[in-house]
Amino acid sequence: MKWTELRDKGIKAIGGAVSGGLDSCTVTHWLSEKGFSVTCYTVDLAQPDEIELTDIKKRMLACEAVDAILVSGTEALAEAGLKVVQAQAKYEGGYWNTTAIARPITVQCILPLLKKAGIPVLFHGCTGRGNDQVRFQLASNMLNPEIEVYAPWRDTDFIEEFPGRKEMIEYCTKNNLPLKASSEVRYSTDANFLGLTHEAGDLEDVSIPPFFVEPVMGVWSWDAPDISEFVTIKWSQGIPIEINGMEVGLVDAFLQANKIAGRHGVGIGTHVIENRFVGIKSRGIYESPGIELLGKSYEYLLQFILDRRARNLFESLSKYLSEQIYQGFWFDLGSLSAMKSINNISQYMTGSVTMKLHKGSVLFSEVGDQSSSIPYSLYTDDSSMENLGDYDHSDAEGFLKILGVSAKNYGKKYPIN
Repeated sequence: MKWTELRDKGIKAIGGAVSGGLDSCTVTHWLSEKGFSVTCYTVDLAQPDEIELTDIKKRMLACEAVDAILVSGTEALAEAGLKVVQAQAKYEGGYWNTTAIARPITVQCILPLLKKAGIPVLFHGCTGRGNDQVRFQLASNMLNPEIEVYAPWRDTDFIEEFPGRKEMIEYCTKNNLPLKASSEVRYSTDANFLGLTHEAGDLEDVSIPPFFVEPVMGVWSWDAPDISEFVTIKWSQGIPIEINGMEVGLVDAFLQANKIAGRHGVGIGTHVIENRFVGIKSRGIYESPGIELLGKSYEYLLQFILDRRARNLFESLSKYLSEQIYQGFWFDLGSLSAMKSINNISQYMTGSVTMKLHKGSVLFSEVGDQSSSIPYSLYTDDSSMENLGDYDHSDAEGFLKILGVSAKNYGKKYPIN
């Protein structure tokens, strides 16, 4: 869609999901110059790279937005982040889908405000080569099909005027627009309290090691303390309720986990060459210390509680949901149905797990008395090499004879040389 199509439809007001960066400043001012009344919406996701979100509001108003509104989104993102943990929904290379899950939550927070204000169009600054354009578009289409989505980076008029970052910086400088960015920035960052995504710029050159990236949520593992730290996380029906014996709410659970894990280099600098939904590969450097710590704790519970068949089902649901989130289908029937199945498993995820953090690693330490620490644990003395539990070694004889029937038949028909 081109901006001229909106003009020809008689649309005067347009609302944008903005972060306050270079794209946000450029697009907001550019659309204002085209005659649109632009309202900017910034969703508060406790972005670790923004000290004061009111600064974004000031920048957008300076870019000729008629209004700039801050929208609370931390609770909604925490709830979505918990579902990512419960599903262990990591995409290729161990990426926790931190940016991917934040996009539909951002849209979900903004659309009711657009409707209330009578604004019929949502714009975003996502590139036409990336995944985020899909996430914004699909979330908006599913939640409110009446809202049109305008993407400047798919508008040939915009692309001709701004073929790259250099031209945007020159435009902002010429119009005295406030900028955080400069041409010297070596990469771009997207942030929320679940994690950071670093990409583009010098990171596109895979001959350059990624260690020039400056972590925001912690330290590189080699800069972490030499002394290990033990942390205990208590879960109740799939929800973290205590960290080191102190009660926590859901948002605080992520924030505390970020601090603890980040200082030990956990989840810092995850390197992924991933397959974007649009069909191209990209390089990302990810920070996700808190969700990595919470996710690892949850994984240890899964190991104690799920039997083989439940685990097989869980793994298939996990892979399915990781791709659904990554590709922007968080609100569709498939994702909703898969999460209902995950919820059936999460209700049994109750227990406390103690882990050892050391220079980027999260190691299992102990669980104490299982009957109280993990009430639904299936781990028993039956697996012991000692004479413990109800398992009788001799019972395996009949089991192996039954398995051997098909194995022998296979051996007769398909001899192995």
